[in-house]
Amino acid sequence: MNWSAWKKSFEVASQRPVPSIVAPAVTEPVRLGVLDSLKKFQIGESGEGRVAHEIDSAMLPGIDDEFRESLKMLVREEGRHSRILALMVHALGGKTLSRNWSERVFVHVRRAFGLRFKMLVLLSVEVIGIAWYGLLAEQLPAGAFAEALRQMCSDEERHLAFFSRFFAAQRIWWVPLVWWPLNLAAGALVIIDHRGTLCALRVPWLLIARRMLARVAEASTRKGHREDQARRAE
Repeated sequence: MNWSAWKKSFEVASQRPVPSIVAPAVTEPVRLGVLDSLKKFQIGESGEGRVAHEIDSAMLPGIDDEFRESLKMLVREEGRHSRILALMVHALGGKTLSRNWSERVFVHVRRAFGLRFKMLVLLSVEVIGIAWYGLLAEQLPAGAFAEALRQMCSDEERHLAFFSRFFAAQRIWWVPLVWWPLNLAAGALVIIDHRGTLCALRVPWLLIARRMLARVAEASTRKGHREDQARRAE
């Protein structure tokens, strides 16, 4: 499998400067609600370095040095997201967190098994990021703040496609069994932890739940489509 196009894509994206962030003009309840969510997402975006180290010694089907470099650049891009989110938190008058209970749950779950399961959890995190960053961008006034959220959402779309292609190449029997329960649990966890933000934005929790489920289904379809292509090629 050729990963050179992905490597080039991540290289180009890595040249982008970190955007300047100016707090949007919003009501106090909205400011506090958005701040609460962004603090939690910021700590989550900063904790995926172990995967980048473990991939060097991994011998898995369909991966090569270009895949390894691509994955490392993806992790660095998540670090860029963490820096942007920290700027957003400060612009909104808050301070970043050192830990959060939902983030610790994700850490413990992804460390419980092997590398491929960690990457499956990261794929689930991309699904959540796309739904939430997109929602927040829609709810905020037009400007640099909302545009930075949209850019991160676009990055997560690319990450979702990258991980989907990886799992299609792996063809692991247990992935279809784990995928939906993992995402249902992760989605419920995030909705519970961010319910205050939904309340502040007056967004029904069913709306964000539907968006996450749509992304889960899309990722599942992508993996299945890639697997069918690989079987026909054989």
